[in-house]
Amino acid sequence: MAKTRPGLMAKPKPAKKDLDSYTIRGTTKVVRAGDCVLMRPSDTGKPPYVARIEKIESDARNNVKVRVRWYYRPEESIGGRRQFHGAKELFLSDHFDVQSAHTIEGKCIVHSFKNYTKLENVGAEDYYCRFEYKAATGAFIPDRVAVYCKCEMPYNPDDLMVQCEGCKDWYHPACVGMTIEEAKKLEHFVCSECSDDEVKRAENGFSSSPAAEVKTGSYLCLTHHEPLYTVCIISSRSPTPHFCLLPRVFTH
Repeated sequence: MAKTRPGLMAKPKPAKKDLDSYTIRGTTKVVRAGDCVLMRPSDTGKPPYVARIEKIESDARNNVKVRVRWYYRPEESIGGRRQFHGAKELFLSDHFDVQSAHTIEGKCIVHSFKNYTKLENVGAEDYYCRFEYKAATGAFIPDRVAVYCKCEMPYNPDDLMVQCEGCKDWYHPACVGMTIEEAKKLEHFVCSECSDDEVKRAENGFSSSPAAEVKTGSYLCLTHHEPLYTVCIISSRSPTPHFCLLPRVFTH
């Protein structure tokens, strides 16, 4: 009689259970899906990773796991950190992962860029995000950003800027020949272009009407590192103006 061998039974996978919240080990802080957290890096010499919790679950052994969407720091991106990136700037990536909940060190807040610039005091837990980032390709969404000043650089909220009372454009003190200390003491500021225009108007007998003028700036393309469009700034009270796009022609 031929010998028979019993079939091997596959072990059932431990049942997983979705959790509404998780209390960070050693603290009373509670995190939920949608919260942003600081996570312990494998290299102790690096700052904590920042992630957004997408889901919390536990297995039959009560091991708690979190599904996260990583934020990247500028220096972790393919293009690296650039002059206009702020110290607290993050990119929301398309990189998802599953980690042990025990690696969560604390909570943080990732603000929109607009809300971050309105903060009176920036705490250690405050960050901001103005771009989404494709980890595999290094692409950004949006892929272009408005620029300011003579240097045509995007706005960095860490840097002091002064606004011209004429054209309403914003300038770095160093780009207009003054120190930060001098800029802080200013009561009024008019850029050199507006000063020259004022002289010309006076010579020609025309009155000044800055509000009716159009100031042009440009966009910086984050992929190609060059301006793609001229931007017509209709009104601006802060470095978040209203735009209309006009084609820009380049000669190579």
